Amino acid sequence: MTSMNETNGSAPIGIGLLGLGVVGSAVAASVLSNDGQKRGLKLCGALVRDASRQRAVELPSGSVTTDPDIILDSPDIDIVVELMGGEEPALEYISRALAGGKHVVTANKEVISKHGERLRALATEHNVSLQYEASVGGGIPIINPLLDDLSANELLSLRAIINGTTNYILTEMASGGASFDDALADAQGLGFAEADPTADVDAFDAVYKISILARLAFGVSVPVESIYREGIRKTASQDFRYAGELGYTIKLLAIARRENGGLLVRVHPALVPVDVPMAKVEGVLNVVEAEGDLVGPLWLQGRGAGAEPTASAVMGDVLRTASVIGGTGNVRQARPIDSELPLLEMDEHQCKFYVRLTVRDRPGVLAQIAGALGEMEISIASVLQMDTDAELKNADLVIMTHPAREANMQRAVERIDALGDVDNVANLIRVESYPTDR
Repeated sequence: MTSMNETNGSAPIGIGLLGLGVVGSAVAASVLSNDGQKRGLKLCGALVRDASRQRAVELPSGSVTTDPDIILDSPDIDIVVELMGGEEPALEYISRALAGGKHVVTANKEVISKHGERLRALATEHNVSLQYEASVGGGIPIINPLLDDLSANELLSLRAIINGTTNYILTEMASGGASFDDALADAQGLGFAEADPTADVDAFDAVYKISILARLAFGVSVPVESIYREGIRKTASQDFRYAGELGYTIKLLAIARRENGGLLVRVHPALVPVDVPMAKVEGVLNVVEAEGDLVGPLWLQGRGAGAEPTASAVMGDVLRTASVIGGTGNVRQARPIDSELPLLEMDEHQCKFYVRLTVRDRPGVLAQIAGALGEMEISIASVLQMDTDAELKNADLVIMTHPAREANMQRAVERIDALGDVDNVANLIRVESYPTDR
């Protein structure tokens, strides 16, 4: 069967892969399939670390190389697909490809979050496209809807679960009472978490992704170092038990929201009411909840990682780019930078707080804690005395506050932690507000 390009007499569109892991192999298989050939795609080469290694997909003879120049300098390659991950040498290769007049498709959230502005400018300068749908949310279409379908809206907020590893761990802790360490080990055994889980459990991965989404949604450059980041290591099984008694579960949320004349971007664990849809997003699923002034709330949910979902997003970008090359499509540009929308500090954020303390089981302790909170203008909504250890003569105390300023809460925690009858402030979790409880 002849391809569209062969039918109309044009040359096939050459694809060069940087990386041939599980996602790269899935992309290669798609390009080599009958459907890929019918769409006029041709796999011209793939960069790998070890050319002798057995691959999940059989590539044309001579197409595998360990020399990046073979891919980046080939006149036959129109689209470079970067699937290496990490900041370097991926950044160097993407930059070289764009400067050499090649279109680029990438799934690299770290490179786009840290260097997206420069790479977009480089693509514009050399009249080529840079596309990165797969950098956030795996197979969930969110980048291009923000660029295209929602471009008429003023975006008001984004709220997302965008790391499948942490969502799996928290789901296991919530449903089975597993400890953090046991749930992490289970995730690693199933291949959901890396041997070094730092990027996931310490929330770096989610920070990269919300940085990208915030730039596209709000037209504001959001450096990753400006984003408040807190991972899930302090979350314990009893936090789920206590939160459940209060009507909540715990999720790692990535949030960007207009408030107080600016934009606050934050990533941290949060108590989420059990009766809202976000609480029911379980396992490795991802979700992005967006709100626009015209369209109202939107909900996008799907598999946030894995070879097939990520390959789906990559191939969508490849086909969009192919339509540009063929003269039948165009690539939407990101919103211009809005210099009048400042980035806000986390200190100014206001919300309810969940505080879990281990205290001496004796009279007067609560009065001391209430006094420390009162000095920082924080009022108590409820108090629960939970697990008591008669031998150690201590107890878990759970306090829910009324809305309070972040900076005040942090100072109050320091004062409470210094009290003689408080063994430690074991955890502090923010309560995410929804229309029914604001």
